[in-house]
Amino acid sequence: MINESQPTAAGAANGMRARRRSQDWVLGQSAIIRRIAQHAERVAEVNCTCLICGETGTGKELWADLIHSSGSRGTRPFVPVNCAALTPSLAESQLFGHEKGAFTGAAGSSLGVFRAAEGGVVFLDEIGEMPMELQPKLLRVLQQREVTPVGASHPVKTDVQVIAATNRNLAIEVAEGRFREDLYYRLNLVELRVPPLRERVEDIPEFVDFFSKQFARRYERTIWRPDPEMLRRFCEYNWPGNIRQLSQVIEQSYVLDCAPSLPEPPGGHLRSELLPYLNLNRLRDESIRQALRVTRGHKGRAARLLGVHANTLTRLLARLTLDSDHASLGEPKEALLPEVGNRQPKGPPSADPRLGRIDPAGK
Repeated sequence: MINESQPTAAGAANGMRARRRSQDWVLGQSAIIRRIAQHAERVAEVNCTCLICGETGTGKELWADLIHSSGSRGTRPFVPVNCAALTPSLAESQLFGHEKGAFTGAAGSSLGVFRAAEGGVVFLDEIGEMPMELQPKLLRVLQQREVTPVGASHPVKTDVQVIAATNRNLAIEVAEGRFREDLYYRLNLVELRVPPLRERVEDIPEFVDFFSKQFARRYERTIWRPDPEMLRRFCEYNWPGNIRQLSQVIEQSYVLDCAPSLPEPPGGHLRSELLPYLNLNRLRDESIRQALRVTRGHKGRAARLLGVHANTLTRLLARLTLDSDHASLGEPKEALLPEVGNRQPKGPPSADPRLGRIDPAGK
């Protein structure tokens, strides 16, 4: 029997042929993106649950929308839900619906997200933020494919594909008791781990070209094409906001009718992969001083931070090149070392009071 609310097999096949393959229109040529596109296409074909992981701004919802539009459910609803905005008292009604009079203020019945998306896709964004008390009820929906509206005495069958997304590490959330392990494995049938933009630098020129053309059409401006130097700077930038930030930077230039400029991250300096200096002795000495500052002069902890044995740190301290650093910075030697008070150590006379309190036992 054919459900008239669903597309026929022939219609679905024709729709699939009419759509482009996901690999043909996903931006980026890096191998990992091509592989994700192949997996996304397979998820769309078999209608299974999927978990999309990645940092903020990497385009997780766009991948979910791609799965929806390239599969047989493309003509049915796509309903996104921000799990971080769900409140424990209303979330069950929002997701599963309610009957008239189920609670104070329920003047009528409500379908809820899952029944409203019948035959389509429910996208659970920020699934790691879902309240704990709601997680077992979502698990039942995934296992039994049915929902029980608030105030109803019997469950209602539902046919939806569930795609979830998170910028958290759910494995860590499970280990620390903030996310149900059984729900994690139920959602994680297929995982699409979207890399941050800094790990797919080879794709940045294609994004720059795409967004330049997109916003040139929207704001009726000439297409901005970066020179090689500007493109190099775009590729070297860290992009903490990922693709969303790149898009915003280019759109801002069209709104203000000026050339794009790279934003400064908090702290006022662009992230650089270059070391402050290349002299190995200076790098070693600076590492020792920073470790002692962080540990307030505790040699044992400082050695662990530096990844060396406490005895090795003792030898390094004996050779610390204070004079050269003092000459280059123009500061008294004491300013270059951790400040732990004016007390003189009670150790042997050979202990240098400028190094702060050092535990002879290295504890």
